[in-house]
Amino acid sequence: MRCPYCRHADSRVVDSREADDGQLIRRRRACPECGKRFTTVEEAVLAVVKRSGVTEPFSRTKIIGGVRKACQGRPVDEDSIALLAQRVEETVRAKGAAEIPSHEVGLAILGPLRDLDEVAYLRFASVYRSFDSLADFEREIETLRAAARARDGAGAEPAGAQ
Repeated sequence: MRCPYCRHADSRVVDSREADDGQLIRRRRACPECGKRFTTVEEAVLAVVKRSGVTEPFSRTKIIGGVRKACQGRPVDEDSIALLAQRVEETVRAKGAAEIPSHEVGLAILGPLRDLDEVAYLRFASVYRSFDSLADFEREIETLRAAARARDGAGAEPAGAQ
């Protein structure tokens, strides 16, 4: 690591600490040339492999953008969207792989989004799963209704359901 003060090509690690729940490593370094100290931060890069084969760095901002579009006009606040994006990132990083297919990122979004807002979930799922007919929506809605019945009690129909 080059010294940011004198540009000497070498430095010595004085101290290392984990930060951000182990996602980052902060290293305190000393330059043997000028004697000054500086801090570096190392982060493991998680790459997303798109369907086309192109690889790009994982972006929590892209997750937030996609979920925000799905939640447009819905009673979902920005904090909930940011928390969902954090959960998605934690889920994909927990797999321990340096590269993850974009399909798995999408799957990691669907579960928390369904819990957050069912309409936003349907919007996202319709694009993600390429719904092309009314039957696709009906199938997904029936799956949501079955999950709600299971949650609310065996076979009990939610109020107002037909």
